[in-house]
Amino acid sequence: MAVETITETIQYLTFNLDQELFALDIGKVREVLDFTSVTKVPGTPDFMRGVINLRGSVVPVLDLRLKFGMNGTEQTVNTCVIITEIELEGETLIMGAMADAVQEVLDLEPEQIEPPPRIGTNLNVDFIKGMGKHNEQFIIILDIDRIFSSHDLDAVQEMEDAAAVNA
Repeated sequence: MAVETITETIQYLTFNLDQELFALDIGKVREVLDFTSVTKVPGTPDFMRGVINLRGSVVPVLDLRLKFGMNGTEQTVNTCVIITEIELEGETLIMGAMADAVQEVLDLEPEQIEPPPRIGTNLNVDFIKGMGKHNEQFIIILDIDRIFSSHDLDAVQEMEDAAAVNA
């Protein structure tokens, strides 16, 4: 959903990665968990930290900081995993995204959201829905369905399969 299609107030879960504030549509968020141990699955990309057991289901956990080219997430008392729903080719996948800290749920009006910046042709910003403004601070609104390529999600599927075999 591009900024032009945002015509109503939407609630967003805001969270920190490094010193930046990001947001996800609350409709894509199932829950927020305290960070626990993650089982690493060999042969997966660095940004795929591993899997967790969520009430009997294997859920891949991804480090958004690594995916966005930042330093990896360091575990602190505020580190958490945002359990999200991702749509890919008509299928819903459940994935966890590590965050430094969750902030709050905000209502953003359409006039508080601007289109994502155009930063040149070689940089892919398709996963940014827009730039929100709240209390003189910019919020990078993410489109969780577009952050990961189908190649990335194939690796997630292999990671889930490997974890299920080893369980």
